[in-house]
Amino acid sequence: KSTPPPATEQSPHKEAPTMKLSSSFSIGILISPWLVAATLAAVNFPFAPRVLPHHTSRVYSSSLDVNNHAAAKHALAYTLMQQRGGSTATSAPSNEDFTNELPSFSESDNEGHLEIAKKLKNRNATNLSRKITHAAFGIFFACLNQFIPHAKFMPLMYGITGSSLIIELLRYRKGFGWINTVLHFFLGGALRKHEMEGKFTGSFYYFAGVTVSAYLFPQTAATMGICQLALADPSASFFGRRTRHIYWSRIEGQLGGIGRNKGLLGFLGGALFCFPFNYRVFKIAKWGAGGIPGGNGSLIMVSLLLGMAGAFADLAVPTPALVMPKKILGVPVPPFHVDDNFVVPIFSGWACTKIFEYVGWDQGMKLAEHIIL
Repeated sequence: KSTPPPATEQSPHKEAPTMKLSSSFSIGILISPWLVAATLAAVNFPFAPRVLPHHTSRVYSSSLDVNNHAAAKHALAYTLMQQRGGSTATSAPSNEDFTNELPSFSESDNEGHLEIAKKLKNRNATNLSRKITHAAFGIFFACLNQFIPHAKFMPLMYGITGSSLIIELLRYRKGFGWINTVLHFFLGGALRKHEMEGKFTGSFYYFAGVTVSAYLFPQTAATMGICQLALADPSASFFGRRTRHIYWSRIEGQLGGIGRNKGLLGFLGGALFCFPFNYRVFKIAKWGAGGIPGGNGSLIMVSLLLGMAGAFADLAVPTPALVMPKKILGVPVPPFHVDDNFVVPIFSGWACTKIFEYVGWDQGMKLAEHIIL
């Protein structure tokens, strides 16, 4: 009798090229907004001016000893021309030179965002509307990450993050001032003064932080990292403002710039504020018949440690933020800075994986269907 040939096992490595290609494609999409920004910088795209126009107008007015409005307007235009066109002139030309060399200049094009800035609060204000908006967006994106399949959620976040970056690069440019008007119309007092004075809004860093967290970590860790962004960041800021008069708790510059102008009491307030939320979410998670590994003690420890991780990430980002240099290897770059909206969800998501590993919880553990309900 002829024996049939033995069945050959399907090699588990046959899927590797597809998986590798998919991973490379996802990484390419993830970093594409940054590559676009670098490309635009390389072709000398006119990014938002680092020196604020309303500051430079005063500087040049005094240096030229000019007191009338027309000359101040010319001085401001000259400064913008240098920043946009890369002029290397070291002294301002005369009024006659402006007539022949400068492009048309409109105060409404370059100062509209400054008029909006006058209506906004600076970073030292409590600004409850901003904190509520911050928390609402965080919970919203955490729910999206939980409810939408990962294969659909990631392209959505790539698009939102990339669109946000393009908006930030354009909104200070001539002809795009309407973007600032639209932002102010929808966000109103949730904006900060410096976000209309030449710097990016926190929205871009917020979206980028959510995107990177969802890409790097398991679903539960990413969701909890985003929740710490929603809760630990605004609550630590709130308690820090309320206790800023307690001087022993202020860090100032003693730790090499880490946590500059922030406080230990704000950190503790943010950590404790997150604790009941984390406890509730993990308490009703889908543990199966075995229940919570380690019991209620591990539940309390994980909830507290995760809140401390989110508050610590917020504490570590100094105020004012560290800003990238104007040029890298001679190439101008956008005004990126270290932002807690980007740091908090990534650090918290990473901390969540390590805490789970320490207490023996499964990284693939699923949260309740509605997270907190």
